[in-house]
Parts: sequence; C-alpha cells; structure tokens
Amino acid sequence: MINAALQEPQRIYNRDRLVAVVIEAKVFEELLFWQQNRAKLSLADAFTELRQSAATAQIQQLTLVTRNIRDFDSWGIPLLNPFTIAF
Repeated sequence: MINAALQEPQRIYNRDRLVAVVIEAKVFEELLFWQQNRAKLSLADAFTELRQSAATAQIQQLTLVTRNIRDFDSWGIPLLNPFTIAF
C-alpha cells in the first residue's frame, strides 16, 4: 500500500465510509504547510482564495474538488465532493 501511495492516494474504508487516505510524506508536508498558513487568513483573504480557485478551474476547464459544493454551484464549473463518492 505504501508503494502504491507514491503513484496515487490510497483510500481506506470502514464498510462504505472513507476513514483514511495514505499519501506520500511530501504531499502530507505540503498539506500541513497549507493548513497552517490558511489558519492565518482573514475572512476577506479566504473569499479571495475561493474565488481564485474557482476562476482557475473555470479557465483551465478543470473539475473543482471541494466539500463546499454549495458555494460554487452558481459558477457553472464541474464540481466533485470527495466525501460523497462511493468507490
């Protein structure tokens, strides 16, 4: 499983519920760095970040992966909530 995580995240389920994801250490470090810096954002900065993410997805014709589907419904971009996917 560890070697497979180098290629793509490995999901771990308890019945049909996602309980963990195995990712490579570098990706985890990047996530921690992002999370620590995100905590320092003001509300205005957070909204700017959300708009930038949505605009990038729209321009690049990407699917935006977010649990926060409601705030992006009106953007007209493909959305994916990873917490509702049944594998």
